[in-house]
Amino acid sequence: MAVIPIDPDTLSIDGKAAQAAGKAASETYRSRDPYPYGTFTDFLPEEVLDRVIAELKTLPEAEDSFNRPQEKLKTSYLPERLPLYTRRLFYALNSRPFIRYLEELTGIQGLIPDPYYAGGGVHVVANGGHLDIHADFNHNQKLNLERRINILIYLNKDWKAEYGGSFEIWNEDMSRKVESFVPEYNRMCCFNTGSDTWHGNPETVSHPRGEPRMSLALYYYTATWDHTKRSHTTLFRPRPGTHDQADREVRRLELLQDMLPPILFRRVIGPLRRLGF
Repeated sequence: MAVIPIDPDTLSIDGKAAQAAGKAASETYRSRDPYPYGTFTDFLPEEVLDRVIAELKTLPEAEDSFNRPQEKLKTSYLPERLPLYTRRLFYALNSRPFIRYLEELTGIQGLIPDPYYAGGGVHVVANGGHLDIHADFNHNQKLNLERRINILIYLNKDWKAEYGGSFEIWNEDMSRKVESFVPEYNRMCCFNTGSDTWHGNPETVSHPRGEPRMSLALYYYTATWDHTKRSHTTLFRPRPGTHDQADREVRRLELLQDMLPPILFRRVIGPLRRLGF
């Protein structure tokens, strides 16, 4: 039985049942170290995901494409350009009944979905690709909101650990991998986000038939951002004893932000980025 009771045709969610599901898993979720996280199998009715997978066999041109040492062969696709059923599922996952599920699960009240899906949508990592361990950007500047929750729903049927791409949780000082989850079909991973919530899928995707690793990604915020908090982009950290590369571009930006007054930093950062700084 699916964790989230959602009608496969209308994509409407039973609000009371969803809240009950969040409450039932809340104690385990909130007590996890090094930060709250949870993984749930059979998350949605299979008919829902099967219809999404069928639609995503053909994808439009990607909005974002990454191919650098820290994030290789990764593309993402905004919901508004995807087929109707998939687009409607994203809307359902931004709806009040689903938000109430997340609030019950995490204990974070006043969660706000992102109607622009900044950084979210459908994520695809091709064979040979990976996403190094990182902490996500913490400030949605367009909405002036603080990022609090990520969810990832995997679309990969019959995926095995040896195919790579497992989702990893790391501790705060990056000395130890805490847990690893195979990105298998209908698994959902949810976790609190912060400046030291290290996670990623750093092991190279290597499917024997060349199939990509695919997921649905959504982020949720609260209206708790204020001037005492420091905004940052995605922060990458190398795993000890590996060939992971430090993100020198972000480090340069951090140093510049430390040296310049905020108003001057905002003026110069755009032109510098265009120059490849």
